[in-house]
Amino acid sequence: MEELGGYPTKSSLRKAKMLRVLLSMTVGVGCLFLLQIRLRIKNSSDFYSFEVKDAKGRTVSLEKYRGKASLVVNVASHCEHTEANFRFLQDLHRELGTAHFNVLAFPCGQFGTTELGLSRDIEAFAKNTYGLTFPFFGKIRTFGSKAEPAFKFLTDSVQKVPKWNFWKFLVDPEGKVVRFWKTEEPMESIRQEAISLVRQIILKKRAEL
Repeated sequence: MEELGGYPTKSSLRKAKMLRVLLSMTVGVGCLFLLQIRLRIKNSSDFYSFEVKDAKGRTVSLEKYRGKASLVVNVASHCEHTEANFRFLQDLHRELGTAHFNVLAFPCGQFGTTELGLSRDIEAFAKNTYGLTFPFFGKIRTFGSKAEPAFKFLTDSVQKVPKWNFWKFLVDPEGKVVRFWKTEEPMESIRQEAISLVRQIILKKRAEL
């Protein structure tokens, strides 16, 4: 009858209903996807809004470091700058303490053969060899299409990408980059800037009491 202009069959009604359900589901999924993108853009306006992987592959929110100063560094185990930098970073981490400051280390294997290991092995080597106590995260890319989003936020902030290991980015308590240093820049400058920022944090907290 339907072919001749009569009433639709039960089969055709079921098909039409299924198409409406599928169309509704598609629209709903599309809206959720767009909302997710908007939220991701909104919530990634500072360094601490990102999530990263730790050396064991677990997801870690950088939100735990909000309210503190952070010195974020792309590190490597087998570089001509490794020993001097690791000893400096550990001394600074110990001197300023974790109540107001942290060194955050991100191993990177984009510079020759200076970092070839797995994240877990990199962390173990650094801690066993140099006695490091500051946080180590999973190995990342600092530039290119597969760059770690949290690190890309840092490089986008200063409009520069690391050309070698041990670039350092000083991040304030709100997650904004206040200064960066290339590999061979004076470490004393880094120390003074970090101390100054920590002092500002302490004074602000005292004023709020």
